Amino acid sequence: MSRRGWALFLAMSVIWGIPYLLIKVAVDEVSPVVVVFARCVVGAALLLPWTLWKGQLRPALRHWKWLLLFTVLEMTGPWLLLAYAEQSLSSSLTGLLVAVVPFVAALAGRLAGEEERFTPVRIAGMCLGVVGIVALLGLDVDGAQLLPILAVALVVIGYATAPLIVQRKLPEVPGVAASSFALFVTAVVYAPFAVPRAGEIGDASGQAVAALVTLGVVCTAVALALFFALIREVGPQRALVITFVNPAVAVLLGVALLDEPFTLGIALGLPLVLAGCVLATRRSPVRTQESELCDVDSAVP
Repeated sequence: MSRRGWALFLAMSVIWGIPYLLIKVAVDEVSPVVVVFARCVVGAALLLPWTLWKGQLRPALRHWKWLLLFTVLEMTGPWLLLAYAEQSLSSSLTGLLVAVVPFVAALAGRLAGEEERFTPVRIAGMCLGVVGIVALLGLDVDGAQLLPILAVALVVIGYATAPLIVQRKLPEVPGVAASSFALFVTAVVYAPFAVPRAGEIGDASGQAVAALVTLGVVCTAVALALFFALIREVGPQRALVITFVNPAVAVLLGVALLDEPFTLGIALGLPLVLAGCVLATRRSPVRTQESELCDVDSAVP
């Protein structure tokens, strides 16, 4: 990757490892629907004026159908499901479960018609990832937590497929414009449910309010702008490799700041899942060279 690609990658690896901690802090005092609404309102308040000032909203609306699908897969569904799941699951476990996104993205890319084939190495990586998930769930999850686990599984599917839409259907839409649209629509969808509960924010502690603000500013507005830039710089599957680092950040923050246990399931599942994802998304040497040539050609004006 280019230096710009590496800079974006490292920034996103850290920034999107933080939300699990912030969501966990917020949902202890605020309902999930209010968390999502507040996050979207703060993010839209920062990105939408910029989009309007640049005159990017009207051109973006020409692709409104695909923008709506992206919104549902990346925000409207996953963010509520994550907030709901973290009412029961630790931030560490949630972050680790989301680490299988590249694994699912590889499958989604194949189903979407990408030319890359499943080599023995990639198949071995998928099998290794499955073993890691089984180890994680078998040691850390009991039957009472089935619904939160299913919620995270739906989040994984959304996060794995949304970047494909960005690459294939929204190549001409600026990232900030697409993010502004998605945040505004998601806020409107949740407004009827969140506004009557808005008093929860006023009753929340300063820690919870700070978590909501940071979630909206850093992990939403700033992160989405950087994520779109990363997708266009390195492609959707490479962009999703940030989820190899996100769970490590989530685990460290959960253990250090929330006193969450570093369990045997995490100790065994984390390296297996991450190693499996690395292998499952690995490109063959020939394909890598072709991809690099394509990247160079696409940069030529």
